[in-house]
Amino acid sequence: MTLARLIEYDEASAEIRAVYDDIMTTRGTDWINTFWQALANHPPTLPRTWECIKEVMAPGTLDPLVKELLYLAVSASNGCAYCIASHAAAAKRAGMTAEMLGELMAVVGMANETNSLANGYRVPVDERFEKLF
Repeated sequence: MTLARLIEYDEASAEIRAVYDDIMTTRGTDWINTFWQALANHPPTLPRTWECIKEVMAPGTLDPLVKELLYLAVSASNGCAYCIASHAAAAKRAGMTAEMLGELMAVVGMANETNSLANGYRVPVDERFEKLF
């Protein structure tokens, strides 16, 4: 059960509707998903989060599929069911195959395991790894 009331487009203030309109235009859709409807309960958070996600997920050096796969991997590690569903759908639209998803989740699982082992053993970082950039 959600902690916040979901603010539908029809009941939103003009300020919130402007953000909703931008979301729908940018994403080429005719609906607002529940994540944004929940954030609309705090008017400063909605536009700030939307502007940041638009900037981060915009075309750049990383192609859209890579960005969605990264988002999906982090969401899986963080255990965010909503973000897993949302970004898996976006990754699929961007070209993710079932095989890619399987490989991605194998990498996520392995990274979580080896991260836990390295942290648990407090393994010092190799000096040569520190000099990459």
